[in-house]
Amino acid sequence: MNTNITKLSKLFLVAVFGFSLTVQAQLKSEITIGYNKDAPVINKNIYGHFAEHLGRCIYDGFYVGPDSKIPNTNGVRNDIIAALKDLGIPNLRWPGGCFADTYHWKDGIGPKDERPEIVNQWWGGVTEDNSFGTHDFLDLCETLGTEPYLAANVGSGTIEEFTDWVQYVNHSGKSPMSDLRKKNNRDKPWGVKYWGIGNEMWGCGGNMTAEYYVNIYKRYVTFMADWSNSGDLFRIASGANAGDYHWTEVMMRDIPKHMLEGVALHSYSVIDWSNKGSATKFSEEQYFSSMKAALFMDELVRKHSEVMDKYDPEKKTALIVDEWGGWYDVEEGTNPGFLYQQNTMRDAMIAGCTLNIFNNHSDRVRMANLAQTINVLQAVILTKGDKMLLTPTYHVMKLYKVHQDAKMLPVKVSSPEYKFGDKALPAVSVSASQKEGKTHVSLVNIHTSQSVTTQINLDGIDIKNFTAKIISSGKLQDHNTFEKPEAITPKEFKDFKFKKGVLTVTLPPFSVVVLEGN
Repeated sequence: MNTNITKLSKLFLVAVFGFSLTVQAQLKSEITIGYNKDAPVINKNIYGHFAEHLGRCIYDGFYVGPDSKIPNTNGVRNDIIAALKDLGIPNLRWPGGCFADTYHWKDGIGPKDERPEIVNQWWGGVTEDNSFGTHDFLDLCETLGTEPYLAANVGSGTIEEFTDWVQYVNHSGKSPMSDLRKKNNRDKPWGVKYWGIGNEMWGCGGNMTAEYYVNIYKRYVTFMADWSNSGDLFRIASGANAGDYHWTEVMMRDIPKHMLEGVALHSYSVIDWSNKGSATKFSEEQYFSSMKAALFMDELVRKHSEVMDKYDPEKKTALIVDEWGGWYDVEEGTNPGFLYQQNTMRDAMIAGCTLNIFNNHSDRVRMANLAQTINVLQAVILTKGDKMLLTPTYHVMKLYKVHQDAKMLPVKVSSPEYKFGDKALPAVSVSASQKEGKTHVSLVNIHTSQSVTTQINLDGIDIKNFTAKIISSGKLQDHNTFEKPEAITPKEFKDFKFKKGVLTVTLPPFSVVVLEGN
């Protein structure tokens, strides 16, 4: 082989992919998708989001104030409202996170100029004026058509404070708290269904043991009235940190079934907590580590589900993964406590694989919340002054919203390996669903250099034709910027063939493809 040609080829690969690669033979995978009448419906709440009082998520993110020159509705940016409506977010968690267990909700109601200032001790030590509070958040949820998910202050609050909050937002009759709500210009209650009883009680919520917290949980829930008398309250216990299966065991063993609708789980795709690395300037080794951490979610969900199955074989209690996503070092020159990071094709891979995992485990996973919505961690939206951009993660979630409340189709996957050194991961991730006569298949190829030819056998599923969209780019480190906000957007995808019930798709390196058949 001509040495100069070989050198040029290697230089090309470095330029395109951002790191040196070895050319291999094209990879192949085989997938079988069938129909099972007993398969679960993929709960739309798996596609939930998370908005904490952290950095620029609320202030200078969602909320710019009614006097801002940026077009807004009651202080919330109109472009963000439009983007989140288009994304179809089913639920939104607020006000934290760690912030929840230092937040006192009565500080955030009433005339804005009379609200006390507070210091956000968790995130940057900044002073907040409480101008965005309960009314602002719940009215925003109404505008978005999304379910609010409130995280209660258990760490530094009281049972009375908590039950007053439930009464304030849910009681339609005459009571001290409903009267206070009406005084603050809201006659009709919001009817909040989803309630988290504290957050990360093993850590920032109070550094408790599972055995101690479970009794705290039962006390709070005992005094938590369902003011609508509908029986619709969905009570979520603060759950485990990643692989702490003992925590889940205690929650399921010691909380009576009639007091528990969901158990939470938190897990982030982190390379190394002591050295998380840059969001945009990363090596293939760091990328591989990120994907290994993301794919570990499958093991976490399976093992926590196995613990839950011991006490709840009918799967009535949901596993709620209400914090997930990539976590890197903050962008240079930004406040370390604000957790502001860019969002690249790596994050698109994390989003696609994680959502496939949740879809495939939708018998137990019935809610999840990406951390976080705007300007924090793996955000779907970034803002800068009056500018706004949609990240690759936003575009993945928008393509995947077709799975919301669709019947899950069981998949069997034979995947080639994506190798780095002596380690290997499955290259291909998939999930599928069916709704209103349409079949959707979401595919991810995490390999950095190799396309994967995927043969999909549609076992007894009647489909006449397919269309598809793809999210891909030239380099894993590529991302949208305020100068080029549409560098990465979904495009029409045609590199597939459909013949006699067999769909053959060629997945480019590090790409997400969603196919629609009818």
